[in-house]
Amino acid sequence: MSPFTRREFIKTGATVAAAAATTPFLACARAAQSAVTQAGRSPLQLLVLGGTGFIGPHLVRYAASRGHRVTIFTRGRHDADIPTDVVRLQGDRNGQLDSLRGKRWDAVIDDSATNPSWVAQSAELLAPAVGAYLFTSSTGVFYPYLERGIDESRPVRYEAQHPKDQSEAFGISKAQCEHQVFKAFGDRGVVVRPTYIVGPGDTTDRFPYWPVRLAKGGEVLAPGHADDPMQIIDVRDLAEFMVRLLETGKRGIYNVAGPREPLTARRFYDVAAKSIGANVRYTYVDDYDFLAAHHIDEAIPWALLRGNDYGMMSVKNDKAIAAGLTFRPLADTVRDTLAWWPSVPEARREKPRFAISPETEAKALADWHALKG
Repeated sequence: MSPFTRREFIKTGATVAAAAATTPFLACARAAQSAVTQAGRSPLQLLVLGGTGFIGPHLVRYAASRGHRVTIFTRGRHDADIPTDVVRLQGDRNGQLDSLRGKRWDAVIDDSATNPSWVAQSAELLAPAVGAYLFTSSTGVFYPYLERGIDESRPVRYEAQHPKDQSEAFGISKAQCEHQVFKAFGDRGVVVRPTYIVGPGDTTDRFPYWPVRLAKGGEVLAPGHADDPMQIIDVRDLAEFMVRLLETGKRGIYNVAGPREPLTARRFYDVAAKSIGANVRYTYVDDYDFLAAHHIDEAIPWALLRGNDYGMMSVKNDKAIAAGLTFRPLADTVRDTLAWWPSVPEARREKPRFAISPETEAKALADWHALKG
């Protein structure tokens, strides 16, 4: 799911040369010729709506390393580790789009919207001046996930059937955003539907829970059935795929879920611990009712898969793989997330919004051992 996922929706309703001498990323980019140029394609003029959040910096850095010329459009409230030659335009998605007028780009990447009216405004304004519009949606459009193996052909909902269900509200908002893209751009529209996005720079505390918790060692509660499916996508794999879609001129809708081969809960727990050399002893708790009673319904990439969430971690990714989606090893994602975590502001690290708090884990473990004798 996109960085502002349905779960978060519930909770919140210099010159180039000079920079290259001091920035490792730019130095590397300068040292090697653009892969785009090597492939015989001209660099693209790209506009990124956003660019300083979670996906944006990875996207901008990768696009620049490929030789593309990147412009970002933000409110100017946040800085990010991106090349200094990136053009910065300031405005607001809520109607303040004047800095976009009178300019042309080969493609726009919208990685920040959940509001359909904002997408409508930007898509309508840019349609005459931009070749393609790539929107970052979410597999949340498939909610409720009543079956497994959902692919891009499954219809999505545009109207709420259960107004109090905020998971449905998030999915419908994203689906309506997609509709606005295709309404303005037609067959020039591109939509990627990522599952839970993870990796360095994560603006949520969902996935970081695991490397941080495992690094502490000791007895660790591992929720779920051994064969519960899990799906995530490393933010870097997502960003690279998005850029490659535009480079190759592909259009349409793509589910972006990893890994390539099915991942089970037991396999994830094993790889995650080994990847950082964690000294842990897992206690596997596979009773869904027990977990729910202890307020443990997710610890991404695990989630309690029943009811409307039954098929949430089984979305098909065949089309995206055929279009060039690649996956780095899960162990790399875990290690890199742990290595990045110390750079997070101290206040967040001291009081993270982990799905399983130490108190919740301790209580559940004690009750589980008592139950099992």
